[in-house]
Amino acid sequence: MGQVRVRTLLSIRWLAIAGQMATLLVVDAFLDFELPMIPAMVTIGASAVVNVWIIARHRLSDWHHDRAAAGYLAFDIAQLAALLYLTGGLDNPFALLFLVPVTISATILSLRSTIYLALLALICVSLLAILHLPLPWPEPGFRLPPLYAAAIWLSLVLGTVFLMFYAWRVAEEARRMSDALAATQETLSREQEMSALGSLAAAAAHELGTPLGTIALIAKELLHDQPAGGEIHTDLEVLNGEVARCREILAGLARNPSAGADPAVSRMAFDVLIKDAARQYGDDEISVQVSAKAVTTAPQVNRSPELIQGLGNLIENATDFAVSRVDLEFNWDEALVELSIGDDGPGFSPNILGLLGDPYISTRPDSGRMGLGVFISKTLLERTGASLHFFNRKQGQGATVVIRWPRHIIDLAEDQSMGSTENDGG
Repeated sequence: MGQVRVRTLLSIRWLAIAGQMATLLVVDAFLDFELPMIPAMVTIGASAVVNVWIIARHRLSDWHHDRAAAGYLAFDIAQLAALLYLTGGLDNPFALLFLVPVTISATILSLRSTIYLALLALICVSLLAILHLPLPWPEPGFRLPPLYAAAIWLSLVLGTVFLMFYAWRVAEEARRMSDALAATQETLSREQEMSALGSLAAAAAHELGTPLGTIALIAKELLHDQPAGGEIHTDLEVLNGEVARCREILAGLARNPSAGADPAVSRMAFDVLIKDAARQYGDDEISVQVSAKAVTTAPQVNRSPELIQGLGNLIENATDFAVSRVDLEFNWDEALVELSIGDDGPGFSPNILGLLGDPYISTRPDSGRMGLGVFISKTLLERTGASLHFFNRKQGQGATVVIRWPRHIIDLAEDQSMGSTENDGG
């Protein structure tokens, strides 16, 4: 938030310069008003110099960030105030143009910058109400009544304040809608990628079934021909076991995960679920330590496939990189449920840290893997209401993934208590 293209401000300022010069020339040439043309032209020339200076320093496609853009708009307000000082102050009908820089700021810059510019505009308007050169009206001259002059000042002040907040509010709503649309499109894109992965898994399960069956058949025939206890016999038994495991994995890919789920079995305490997930990982070289900071009753969660698979992928990833230890620390309070997965490995590579969670971003670029593990985990866990944060510990002390859920989303006990409250109220 708070940036504008260089081309945009340049175009607006060139338009203002052309309008100011045309107005001065028309008034001087056709209305015979004796205006201070040289100081007025110098004031307009200052804007042209600023534009040329900007063109020399920036490309038209560059962006002015909030502070720089606010500074240029502040110059435009000051330049307009100087020009109006020379041409009648608030008696000049073009004093209304004070609203333009403030409105531009309200639509593209931050609220803080807009408020500062509005205050500058109000100060200039107030000073011009008192200090300005008179318009050279023909004899006998013309002077606005003090009450009407005060009303012009008040109208400019109120108009600036009202238009600033109104334009900022409308622009803020538009920005929120744009952000919501972008988030929706990103979610849909992720869902499409997950759907494509699901189709790929189903196709792999179908295609690999036949060759695995052939391998299993040949392995069994060879096993019968080998004497028990021999090295080849042992290797063939291991091969048969691995084939059986592959067939179980393929059967799991083809199985409907929502079929036959018993709510009484799938519901469990959060700490028990974490310990159960961690039990599958670690070995003699890598220890997986589970610890809790909370002392209150654990939230009851649904042991969903998304939750188990998402956490499992991240824990497995941590054990692959750990030197000797993986720490799982969980905590909860009335608002949040949090799990931290940390390892003592080399940490995330700085060049991918900001991209983690995107598809085809591998934490092991030389492994030949597709770089979908973290993406799948992030997508699955976000379906459960979680948000994921990736960062490194101190240099050389490993990586950490922090997963947070709003408690009212993940805690089944809280959902039931809310439901019973509504029923009692009904």
